[in-house]
Amino acid sequence: MNKITVLLFLLSLFGNAQTALPDVTLTNLEGKSVVLKNEFSEKDKLYIFSFWATWCGPCINELDELNDIIEDWKKELNLEVIAISTDDARTQKRVKPLVNGKGWPYTILLDTNQDLKRALTIVNIPYTLVVKNGQIVHIQNGYVPGSETELFAKLKQL
Repeated sequence: MNKITVLLFLLSLFGNAQTALPDVTLTNLEGKSVVLKNEFSEKDKLYIFSFWATWCGPCINELDELNDIIEDWKKELNLEVIAISTDDARTQKRVKPLVNGKGWPYTILLDTNQDLKRALTIVNIPYTLVVKNGQIVHIQNGYVPGSETELFAKLKQL
């Protein structure tokens, strides 16, 4: 392929990138339906959506680390963390005991059928989205210790 064809291909990929939070309904741990666009729409508030699963070690590490620092972040920024479990029907029963054992203060939502994960074309977890005013403004794929420092720096820019 020539350079122009490659450039046009890349532009088409980025032009179709997801920018708005999809209009998807998930359930919380109590079984109540939650419409994402309605529930997480406070103007200028930052919403950190962390996609995770009970079997994903890096996901658990990321949520544990956020748990340790989130209150400090909230002193500087108006934000909320929403942990979206991608556990399927087979492993979903592990979510509530794990969350209770960890004492995570996050809003926990279940994407059991992976509707949201599919709508966002997420392949691997952990996967973190930052949403502001209904728009996806930052994506972080994967987690290694220290990723939260990079995320906080990005949040302060928004």
